[in-house]
Formats: sequence, structure tokens, C-alpha cells
Amino acid sequence: MQRRSLTRGEALTWELPPTGAMRVPARIFASPAMLEALEDGVLTQLANVASLPGLVGPVLAMPDAHVGYGFPIGCVAASDPGAGGLVSAGGVGFDIACGVRVLVADLDRQDVEPRREALADALFAAVPAGLGTGGRLRLSDKDMDGMLDGGAAWAVGRGFGEAADLAGCEDGGRLAGADPAMVSARARERQRDALGTLGSGNHYLEVQYVDAVGDAGKADALGLSPGRIAVAVHCGSRGLGHQVATEHMAAMLAEAPRLGFPLPDRELACAPLGSDTANRYLGAMRAAANCALAGRQVITQFVREAFGRIFPGARLRLLTDVSHNLCRAERHAVGGRQKTLYVHRKGATRALGPGHPDIAPRFSGIGQPVPVGGSMGTASFLLTGTDAGEALAFSSACHGAGRAMSRKQALKRFSAKSVLSELAGRGIAIRAHDRRALGEEAPGAYKDIDDVAQTVHALGLAAITARLRPLACIKG
Repeated sequence: MQRRSLTRGEALTWELPPTGAMRVPARIFASPAMLEALEDGVLTQLANVASLPGLVGPVLAMPDAHVGYGFPIGCVAASDPGAGGLVSAGGVGFDIACGVRVLVADLDRQDVEPRREALADALFAAVPAGLGTGGRLRLSDKDMDGMLDGGAAWAVGRGFGEAADLAGCEDGGRLAGADPAMVSARARERQRDALGTLGSGNHYLEVQYVDAVGDAGKADALGLSPGRIAVAVHCGSRGLGHQVATEHMAAMLAEAPRLGFPLPDRELACAPLGSDTANRYLGAMRAAANCALAGRQVITQFVREAFGRIFPGARLRLLTDVSHNLCRAERHAVGGRQKTLYVHRKGATRALGPGHPDIAPRFSGIGQPVPVGGSMGTASFLLTGTDAGEALAFSSACHGAGRAMSRKQALKRFSAKSVLSELAGRGIAIRAHDRRALGEEAPGAYKDIDDVAQTVHALGLAAITARLRPLACIKG
């Protein structure tokens, strides 16, 4: 029924007009092929999100959208605190501040390919990964508080990385407004020895090379010449973030009867902005975001050490670090004037245009770099934010390829053996702590990353700056 209600908007844009309980429309950014393959559940979830009060403009779905928990993954929704707006833990998800960090090496493909297997072994040994895996650090209570408040800046202060790294991170590597006191003892215990670990599922560490350049000027400014080696680190807040989400969703659900409207889905648990419940969640969410930032910073140090063992004297500089599961208070134009909105991005990346007041100074003339991850054997992209993206999508873009089939479906279709054989044939070294899970992450289980990136580029949400191909991938 909802699919039949879709209307065609501007090029590559589709609208679901308000029906039933929807208060605002939903807008889908997709190529015709993507729209045809879009799960019906995404439309149902978009309609449910659009029924929440206080939303500004349409609820948005990026080209990589697929069914998630409450909100679809690849969703953007902006809430106005002055109009009864809400914050939803489901609009951020369980892996709070999951994101991608990109390092650029002073090495080229021709340097690395002869030692690809040795490098994969070194990285596999250096970076702990896997479900429930502990790391090389164990945090004291004092360290835990410092990490939850200080993020990547705390990690640099502890000797993990360099002060220069922070200039490339969103928010300088520390999300302000964190309240470590809102992170429970159980959440802390789950992170006690997990900092600097990669996790499992779709998280990865990948050695890549620049395969093609979309904008020579921007690519050159970012040091992304053809053949240049990059390292992408994709991970989040691990068990701590999951526990924060679980506990604060439960608190929101307990107060749902007092919201004054029926929740269309329990997974959309939410709280009025400005309420104690909302403030407690936001303080804990920001602390969990700092946990993710600190974790990626620690992994950066481990990556540098591993590279140094195989390529003595090699340097890896941090290009960018951005999260794609957050709710942020931001200033946006609404009806011709600036307002503070709380923008939920779940599986979507902030993509500020050149000159935006919140952009890191080093990117002011370029636009915010937006890493878009592939899936082991496929390409990844580095996009840059545009001025047009502000009006189109609250300065937001996609975050990855997006799943085309569930993990269960993927396991039935792809075996670990077939995935390893296929990728070895492409010259890609794979290291995995749980090989059985490789079928879940098979390249064929994801959407066409080139179609996703090209659609975002054509819409003007973000511009293709470089395409990268994998040489080695480390999985949990």
C-alpha cells in the first residue's frame, strides 16, 4: 500500500505523503533500481518515524537505507525542541557513534602489494577483534571517567597517537556535553578491557589504495593521489554503547504512556527534548560517542605500530574521523531563519559544506570528508560535503553500501570458503577471527556501492572525491 503511495519528486527523489498518523512526509533518495529493491519494511519504518511530533521537514532515507531497529538504517530526522520535539534512542541505535576513521600513508600500492600478506598478519596480530574480545588495555574507574568525557583527546593525552590527529576528527575528537555519570556500572564493565578493539559484524580494518579520483583539486588537497595507500577503521562504542542504548530505551518506554500519543512501534522509544529522561540519555549518548572516538584513536596507534614493523619509517596521518550514529544539536535554516534542531542520523553521516562554521578548519575550503565504506571485496568512497546538502538533507549523506539481504539470508547464500576464495582471486588478503561470519559480510550481501555513491553525488548531497579499493581486510 505504501509503495503504491510513493510519488516521484525531483530527480532520484521519491515522496511518501502523510497518511494515517504521519505528521510529515517521508523522502527517499534512490536510483530507480534501488527503489525497486527497497524493502517494504523501510517504508513502514519511515512512516512510523514521520508520526512523531515536533519534526521539521520530511523524514529522509539515504540511498543505502535498509530495515533497522525502530528507525531504518540510513535515516535522517530533525526534531525541533520548540515545537514539542523528541529524542529517540532508536534514532541513534545500539552502536552509538559507530563511524569510520581514514588514515593516509606515505606509501603507494606498488610499495604494499609485495608485502600485503605480511602486513595483514601484522595488523591481525596488533588490533584485537571479535565478539566479546578484550583488548590490550584495562581501564581504572578514573580512566573510564576521563575517557567518557575526553574521547580521542583523552587517548592522545595517554600516548595513543598525536595531537595533530585531533584536527581531522569531528568535534576535535571530543563530543561536548557528555555526562559520564549517566553511564551505568554495567555499561562501564562491558568496556573495561574493550577499548581499542575492533568488534565483529560489519566492523573492519581495511588497507586500501586510491583507485580513481573524482575531483582532482580536492583529492590533491587531501593527499589522495592515484595509488596512494589509505587505512579505514570502521567501529563504534562496543558493548558500552549497546548497554547505554538498552537501558535508556527502557527508561523511555517506561514513560511512553505519559507522552500523549501512542507509539507506533516500541522501538521508537523517545522522550521530550528538555525532559530529565532526554537529558540523561543525551549525556550518556555523548559519553558513549567519546568512547567510540577514543577507541578509534587507540586502534590508530596499533595500526601505526603494525605498519612500522613491516615498513620501517612509514608515516600514517589521520585524514578524517566521522560518526554515523548520533543525535546532534545543530543550527539549521527553517522558514528563512536559523533554529536549533536535534538531528538524528542513524546510518547517515554529517556532510558539512565548504566554509560551514562547524567544519574543521583544515576542510573549510573543501567540505567535510565523508567516508563511505564498502564490504571487503568492493570499493569504498571518500566524498566531500556540499553547500546544497544543507537544504536537501540537513547536511547529511550516506554512510556505506547498505545491506541488500539480512545476515540470515546471506549465510544461506554465501559460505566462508566461497567468500575467501573469491577475494583471494581478486588479490585481497582477508584475516578473520570468526570465519563462519564471513558469509554474513559477503560483498553480494550489500547494495552496489558505486550506485550508492553516484546517487549521492548526482543529488548534490556530497561529491565524489576518490574511490578506493581493498588490498587487505581484518574482520572480527
